[in-house]
Amino acid sequence: MHPRRSAQEVLLCDLCETVPLQSHCELCNINLCVNCVGKHLSDLSKRHNVVPFLQRKATPNYHKCPDHADKHCEFYCEKCDIPVCSTCVTSGKHKGHEISDILEKLSAKTESLQKDLEELETKIYPRYEEMVSNVQTEKAELERKYWKLTTDANEQGEILHREITAIVNQRKSAITEMKTKQLDALNKNTEEITQKMAELKQIMSDLKSILKSNDVSLTSTYKSRNCEFKTLPPKVRVTVPSLSAQKINKDQLNEMFGSLSPLSINTEHGDTMKSAEAVSSPPVKPLLDEPRVTATIDTGYSPLHSVGCLSEDQVWTCGYNKTMKLLNLQSALLTSIQTKSGRIPEDIAVTRDGDLVYTDYSNNTVNLIKNKQIQTVITLQGWRPGYVCCTGANDLLVIMISDRKQSKVVRYSGSTEKQSIQFDDQGCPLYSSGGYKYLSENRNLDICVADYTASAVVVVNQSGKLRFRHTGHPSNTEQSFNPRGITTDSQSHILTADPNNHRIYILDQDGQFLRYIHCDLYYPWGLCVDIRDNLFVAEEFTAKVKKIQYL
Repeated sequence: MHPRRSAQEVLLCDLCETVPLQSHCELCNINLCVNCVGKHLSDLSKRHNVVPFLQRKATPNYHKCPDHADKHCEFYCEKCDIPVCSTCVTSGKHKGHEISDILEKLSAKTESLQKDLEELETKIYPRYEEMVSNVQTEKAELERKYWKLTTDANEQGEILHREITAIVNQRKSAITEMKTKQLDALNKNTEEITQKMAELKQIMSDLKSILKSNDVSLTSTYKSRNCEFKTLPPKVRVTVPSLSAQKINKDQLNEMFGSLSPLSINTEHGDTMKSAEAVSSPPVKPLLDEPRVTATIDTGYSPLHSVGCLSEDQVWTCGYNKTMKLLNLQSALLTSIQTKSGRIPEDIAVTRDGDLVYTDYSNNTVNLIKNKQIQTVITLQGWRPGYVCCTGANDLLVIMISDRKQSKVVRYSGSTEKQSIQFDDQGCPLYSSGGYKYLSENRNLDICVADYTASAVVVVNQSGKLRFRHTGHPSNTEQSFNPRGITTDSQSHILTADPNNHRIYILDQDGQFLRYIHCDLYYPWGLCVDIRDNLFVAEEFTAKVKKIQYL
């Protein structure tokens, strides 16, 4: 190993490479021993500034002149747009050209790079993230509409009985094919956007490396690509076909069943973003000054604790018995299912495909109900599952408590654990030990937990890094804040139930308090929001679910 590279040896002079260094020439960026200082200063062909090594300043990494090997480029030719040395300046090659100091040029270029990096990090890249989130939301709506479309086809098939069975299958096959093509188009669109995002990440990483290196050559040769990325990628738009049904005519069953409208997959060219100062995102749906109850559902539980939206007019509910009920807005029972263990379900959630998920604290399982068949998808060891939610990517987030009263959030894809969130950057627990905890994924992919025991809403980003804790309205010092149910909407609002004060908190995505929802609520517990941002609130002791319009 070279002696100057060894961690076992002292640093040596760059000239003689035998004597320990003591000084440093800031202009030549070279380390010198006592004996070599005089020799170095005797070179009068360039300037020197020798200082004690420990007093050296961070110096630019001067580029060596390609035409004069013993010279460093300390100047910049504006006309040729290249760094040059003093010999280049005095030669005829750059005669009459505007020459500037390389440090001034470096400063200007560095400022330009900083602005590019800031715009990429704070304006452009977040818009790409927003586009991906929007596509995920549209996919969820697409799934819901296709589910309804398939249901309509089934109902029509039941009316026509056996004579129309073949046609029913034919239409359902066409629906599935259309759905597959549209989902493929949206997935491809997502991949294209994600690829662009990867490019942006690489550019931002390169810019950070350039800025950190202080390299004149890299800085001067940098070419901004911000304009290229200001034009957002094309946006795929899909239109779900409709089913037009006619009265039954046995001679014309195929026509009477109804035909599907043509498949529609359109691509919109991406918008070109305005300058950073002009970019703004006003809320699409402002909050109502006075929210109102639009429907009340009697569930019959004693008490009631959870609600999950299947559609705008159908909700799954569960309370303190083994039966989970699907009810409509008129309180009519559509379906009821008992837990596999015969014990009380801890919580329920509805997947993007319209299936029901429930957690069973008594036997440490998470279960999926599909076509009224119960399948255990997760069995835990040493941990008990609490509350659960389904994400935009169709993963499951599960709050779980250990026998030692530790708490964590775990992400699952099917039965596979993908992520565990338990501690902050300092190794401290993010969540309180034991007690009630409820969770929801926000539109910006934050994971929001209502920690009842800690009297706080704890929000981490999708990587599990703590963003903030909200512990109640700062002006409210008399009433305690003990959040229970939690949900989020299309505007990235965070809504959490405050049962002891009989109201709902609304926060923005950064934890700022916006307002309360009262609506004569009495001990609100479970919350969910449907695709149109209607809020469903499960009242614990009245066993009623209230549908509330607040946007």
